[in-house]
Amino acid sequence: MPAKSFFWYELMTTDMKAAAAFYADVVGWQATPWGEPSSPPYTIMNAGERGVAGIMHIPDEVRRSGGQPMWLGYIYAEDTDKATNGVEQAGGTVHRPPSDIPGVGRFSVVSDPQGVMFMLLSPIGPDQPPVPAGTPGHIGWHELYTSDWQKAFEFYSGQFGWTKEDAMDMGPMGTYQLFAAGDDLIGGMMNRPAQIPFPFWQFYFNVPAVEAAAQRVKTGGGQILMDPMEVPGGSWIVQCMDPQGAAFALAAPEL
Repeated sequence: MPAKSFFWYELMTTDMKAAAAFYADVVGWQATPWGEPSSPPYTIMNAGERGVAGIMHIPDEVRRSGGQPMWLGYIYAEDTDKATNGVEQAGGTVHRPPSDIPGVGRFSVVSDPQGVMFMLLSPIGPDQPPVPAGTPGHIGWHELYTSDWQKAFEFYSGQFGWTKEDAMDMGPMGTYQLFAAGDDLIGGMMNRPAQIPFPFWQFYFNVPAVEAAAQRVKTGGGQILMDPMEVPGGSWIVQCMDPQGAAFALAAPEL
């Protein structure tokens, strides 16, 4: 049984074809169309033989409400209906009630009490085996920028059993709280700095080397939001924005 953690990632964007080409070049993913011709377009991004993310157009209702291109994550749920109700009871918001995706599973769209959106999904089919940490093309880190990380941690801990690991003192930026799902250290959370306009989850995609990947971002029309930097443990990260305006980050074992 998978830990109750993120296990699928989805980009809502204004230009699926351009976004797929950009991430294929930057991260090394391969793009494969998915679904019936009559269904809304959806592209699976694969790392080797394994799908890790999807790309779709921003739904009309999201666009009408001011939604912008962004990455969202799916958290594993044994029972989507029960998990969705739990989110609501804990002060979160249900944006789309549980519904079925034929052949995929049952999902819902929710947000935590601080307004950060994510999805819940109870998938159909066998569990995917875990991959070693740092595997290129997979997601290596999950970072929550929020308005109150202590309350956010209480929420995610209560819903998914996440546990606190080390806390890092970031000086004027406050505390950076690491957290684990089961035995796996999967991310950190902190109060968002002033230059980040709203709370959100940021996902780090693994690449072999950060500097070369950052150059591919720029060549492909994206932006570097924060220059490459080394983080505790020796990894290197860079924070970026794709050409359509979605924020993402990259992580690598070397510069």
